[in-house]
Amino acid sequence: MSDPYPARSPEREDKRTFLRKLAEFLSPGPDSTAELIETLAEAEDNKIIGADSRAMLEGVLRMAEMTAGDVMVPATRMDLVNIDAPNDVLMHGVIDTAHSRFPVFEGERENIIGILMAKDLLKLQRAPELNIRTLLRAAVFVPESKGLNDLLRDFQGNRNHLAIVIDEFGRVAGLITIEDVLEQIVGEIEDEFDLAEDEGDIYGLVDHSYRVSGDTAIERVEEAFNTRLTGRDPEEEFETIGGLIAHEMGHVPKRGEQHRLAGLNFVVMHTKGGAVKWFKVSPAPDESD
Repeated sequence: MSDPYPARSPEREDKRTFLRKLAEFLSPGPDSTAELIETLAEAEDNKIIGADSRAMLEGVLRMAEMTAGDVMVPATRMDLVNIDAPNDVLMHGVIDTAHSRFPVFEGERENIIGILMAKDLLKLQRAPELNIRTLLRAAVFVPESKGLNDLLRDFQGNRNHLAIVIDEFGRVAGLITIEDVLEQIVGEIEDEFDLAEDEGDIYGLVDHSYRVSGDTAIERVEEAFNTRLTGRDPEEEFETIGGLIAHEMGHVPKRGEQHRLAGLNFVVMHTKGGAVKWFKVSPAPDESD
């Protein structure tokens, strides 16, 4: 006859044991965030919590002291859509930058009139006569001083994933996404445009230019474009095209920056973690390097 009162599962018992151990370890409680972070490091050393759990807990604690202005994309690096641009120009811009949401301006870049979803552009394929204004969604504006905890709560509540950040004078300071906020907790979030280190390659675009991963081997780029990119200084060796271009420019490239090298024009399409993830490369026959 089966037992009417089965024993509790080992998983639940283990979970309670973990919480009890953690509570005992934290007593007496720390007096500051810095001390709490140190305590979490000690808890990891004592095998009470794992490295991933400690990193996430630290991220939560640090995020509580951060504002939108701390992690936003500055206005100078924002990819915007001009409401008055022809549909084909608009479409090419969306494809090249590969974002899912775009702030839309009219007249001056400061005049943000809405947010355009890239997926909504598919409607233009079925109805080219459709007015692009009907596709816009309301833009959300937040001050630079808004705490990330409050901002994340707002994102969750209104199901919005992007906000325009304004400074104390009411001017556009930048933009921030829910991904920017979550990365403060879980670390860098790889998206569909991020490749593993051994998967960098070159892809043709509809305008006859090419999308090149920043971690593509220099030899691969030289072979694809039938050119020679290295060899000026034998003491300088670079393995990836991203490293070479950064060296040539003399600083960490930012989105939208351009550099000409060996008859090719490199435009920074996408950056992440201080490195170039994607270049847009096209021949520059009128320029000689």
